[in-house]
Amino acid sequence: MTDTIDATRKNAIVPEGRTLSDWIESRTARYETRNLDWNALKFQADYDPKYKRAQMRYVGTGATGVSADSNTVPAEHFTFSTMVLPAGCEGPLHLHDDVEEVFFILKGNKVKLMFEANGEYCETYVKERDLVSVPAGVYRGLINEGIEEALMIICLGTSVPETPTYPPEHPLSKIKRVKT
Repeated sequence: MTDTIDATRKNAIVPEGRTLSDWIESRTARYETRNLDWNALKFQADYDPKYKRAQMRYVGTGATGVSADSNTVPAEHFTFSTMVLPAGCEGPLHLHDDVEEVFFILKGNKVKLMFEANGEYCETYVKERDLVSVPAGVYRGLINEGIEEALMIICLGTSVPETPTYPPEHPLSKIKRVKT
């Protein structure tokens, strides 16, 4: 391999006036510069402490209701974040009508995922390195039944997901959300 690059290859995707190195650095989200956001879903935790979870955003803002975060890589086709799940926490059943959502467990060995669609309900347990892809239109929720904190990656298949909804009978469906 040589140190020179074939001049006939074009990098049309690199914005004009920027170097590849500078552009790639602007699209890099380093762990050291991320912050745990315990307020992204604070309205849920204010209703009941069992819903307390923290989001750490990398690409876009996800669907937690955070409208902007200048410390993320801009989302083009999906969002990517991690979620800290304290032992015993619950993520209530919620629905994304517009987007597939993927859960990947980085740490944790007893996370229960719950699903509901077309009058059917099911549950499954996931552990480290397990992944579940949930299609749009399926209610999904979770409970960390482990005795230790779990860590999960969440990807949503659009750059700006709609804010999810809750089942009409769930108390969170009645709470007015304030966008942050």
